[in-house]
Amino acid sequence: MSLRFVLDPDLTPRLCAEIVALWTDASNAGGAVGFVPPVTASDVRVLADPTFAGIADGSDRLLVGYAGDRLVALLVFTDNRFPLKAHWCVLKRVMVHPDAQGAGYGSALMVEAARLGRHLGHEALHVTVRDGLGLDAFYGRLGYREVGRLPGALRVAPGDDRDEILMWLDLTPTD
Repeated sequence: MSLRFVLDPDLTPRLCAEIVALWTDASNAGGAVGFVPPVTASDVRVLADPTFAGIADGSDRLLVGYAGDRLVALLVFTDNRFPLKAHWCVLKRVMVHPDAQGAGYGSALMVEAARLGRHLGHEALHVTVRDGLGLDAFYGRLGYREVGRLPGALRVAPGDDRDEILMWLDLTPTD
């Protein structure tokens, strides 16, 4: 089943609840979306509420992916809120529901993000990746390149510090 994408859906209470549920499930399955398991929906709301505020005020843009009527994927185009960086944006909270993994939804989501990024006038997309999960290889297959690394920047547990990998996708035509 292919995904149906919606950019800037109405941020209804129902959609917010579905996003928090997806975010919680992705986190508890080990997804690198701001938490380490175990987390509850209440834990996720601490990051979700400011994310929703940025979307509601128009600074950030939400992209959701549905399989049928079910929310299975999402990401946020996050504005840099700095004029010298207005030509590119950061993709945050990139996630696919754990039970929908392996269907190509993550790749489809990122391809749609690149297409929309160009349409929205961005010249590049940036994403940060938690090392140790193979996500850098996933993004690399989609054309992202590593442009930096913050050693040990993410403490996922006592004695388990991970690098934060900075990845970049140039959206300008290469002719």
